[in-house]
Amino acid sequence: MKKIVLSLTAVVALALVSFSPKPKTNLEQNFSVSAEKSKIDWVGSKTGDYHTGYFPIKSGNIRVDGGKLVGGNFVINVAGLKVTDAAGDRLQGHLSSADFFDISKFGDATFNITSVKYVTDNKVTITGDLTLKGIKAPVTFPAIIRSAERNDKEKGFFAEAFFPFDRTVFGINYGIGAVDTEVQLAIHLYGTKLF
Repeated sequence: MKKIVLSLTAVVALALVSFSPKPKTNLEQNFSVSAEKSKIDWVGSKTGDYHTGYFPIKSGNIRVDGGKLVGGNFVINVAGLKVTDAAGDRLQGHLSSADFFDISKFGDATFNITSVKYVTDNKVTITGDLTLKGIKAPVTFPAIIRSAERNDKEKGFFAEAFFPFDRTVFGINYGIGAVDTEVQLAIHLYGTKLF
């Protein structure tokens, strides 16, 4: 009888250990996007020339688990676009019009990360849904995670991405043939840990 009771006790103890929820070893951390430092640089080319500028990133949230990027969402300030070459205000006005971004109707764009695949320790492939000019479409691009320090207030989160972007997916079709349909983007994203 003692053997049966001991065996039964051992089985119950094993079951409790097996089915008890395991504690998380890597707590998810949230970082707030630094609007002062984060931006999207762009280069647009046309026949015989090119133009440069950037879009500010208005706000966002970055999720990191175990030192790895796992998700995030961002608001891009399309209405805050700046032209940084000699074309200046003239081009900025044209890009703001319905020919391009139509900022009076669509002042912001949003990007929501749906998937992050690590290729190496710091190189990833990011997929997410971009909503621009009222059109939502998936966008995939490579990125480099420069820092995802959970406990370092100075370093925080820093990532970059460099890739071509097809503007026609979002109905920006002005000047096809003279103006390249692909815009070269350089994203610089900084985040500070939310304590």
